[in-house]
Amino acid sequence: MRKQTQNRIRELRKKSRLSQQVLADQIGVFRNTISNWETGYSQISLENAKKVAEYFGVTIDYLLGSESDQT
Repeated sequence: MRKQTQNRIRELRKKSRLSQQVLADQIGVFRNTISNWETGYSQISLENAKKVAEYFGVTIDYLLGSESDQT
């Protein structure tokens, strides 16, 4: 996973003042999964990237680091 993706997930979560547990509950994954994405231990799947992007109202390209603009 790109470091940019890790930073974007963490950045969006913190900006929204969400814990890893709350985000995990909202998108239907384990808290540890969020932690693994944020630390780069595991890569986010396309399916989960869609869920995260939709939840935060950003594009998948932005989430994955391909765009610098959130919309």
